Amino acid sequence: MTKHSPENERIKRQYFDYLKEAKRHSEATVDAAAKALSRFEEYNRYREFKTFHFEQAIAFKRYLAEQTGKRSGEKLSQATLHVTLKQLRAFFFWLAGQPGYKARLQYSDADYFNLSEKDTRIATAQRERKAPTLEQVRHVIETIPSGNEIERRNRALVAFTVLTGARDSAIASMKLKHVDLKEGCVEQDARDVKTKFSKTFATYFFPVGDDIKEIVVEWVRFLRDEKLWGNDDPLFPVTQIVVGLTHQFETSGLERAHWSNAEPIRKVFRESFARAGLPYFNPHSIRKTLARLGEEVCNSPEEFKAWSQNLGHEQVLTTFMSYGKVADDRQGQIIRGLGGERQSKQPGADDIAKAVVRELRSAGAGLPAAL
Repeated sequence: MTKHSPENERIKRQYFDYLKEAKRHSEATVDAAAKALSRFEEYNRYREFKTFHFEQAIAFKRYLAEQTGKRSGEKLSQATLHVTLKQLRAFFFWLAGQPGYKARLQYSDADYFNLSEKDTRIATAQRERKAPTLEQVRHVIETIPSGNEIERRNRALVAFTVLTGARDSAIASMKLKHVDLKEGCVEQDARDVKTKFSKTFATYFFPVGDDIKEIVVEWVRFLRDEKLWGNDDPLFPVTQIVVGLTHQFETSGLERAHWSNAEPIRKVFRESFARAGLPYFNPHSIRKTLARLGEEVCNSPEEFKAWSQNLGHEQVLTTFMSYGKVADDRQGQIIRGLGGERQSKQPGADDIAKAVVRELRSAGAGLPAAL
């Protein structure tokens, strides 16, 4: 049975180059497109795309809805269906304009990869992102042992994540030169650090406690003063693996190299939260912890704007819309409390609310002029 089509491979390569070079999409986005096309080709028995008919899209949607995940063993979620079909729709829309395909495909054919409106709403519904409290994170840090340099690294890693709110991919690629202990900040320089959208910005240490900050300070000094590492060495190096006396692989301190990806960081978090007797929260959830903290401690629009920028957000609305959702349990407390005696508002809360409304209006949210 044919496992590929040479003609399909050629046009797919053109499309991937288009996504990467013209649309400036990341490798992850290109990989997602490749995965979606692979699924469709396998179902369609690797027929050439020139033979595409919209009925193939309709049949593929039915087929995909019956598939199960390899890990979960359950049917694919609506979100997975939505992402896969969205990638296929974009590809066939692009394909309809390419030489050799214009006469065979219509732009409207791509629309048959859409889910129903109901399923799309289910797939794209915003659900609460769970995040630990600052007290839970501090408890996790306190339970991480520090008997050797690997354990010290792991403890400093969790402390650094909450101190800076940096994304795990950025942390994995940071060097010692990016941390300025004197100024209390981290320079997330996109030339070296894998930041989102390759943005360069400074992050100042969040006010999460001197105890957490001191763990990070001690770690940086340990690398510089005791191990004599320099500016271009990794802030959080990989674990060195050697062949021991028993001819088995075993850990042997730290190696002067960066992690290739963020998976080891997530593993440290997973093991640390389990050791502390808490459910697993991934490194990215710490950003929501910090966003909630900002809502509590900021007393003016300027303060919250600075807090938002410290998270790497160009627009304060990103912080509010992506991370600022009131937690469900807190929502219940607020609503139940409205029936009793009203408490005075937090100083500056009105100013922050008005500033957000102004930004929503300027962003075209359709708010009335007087609100």
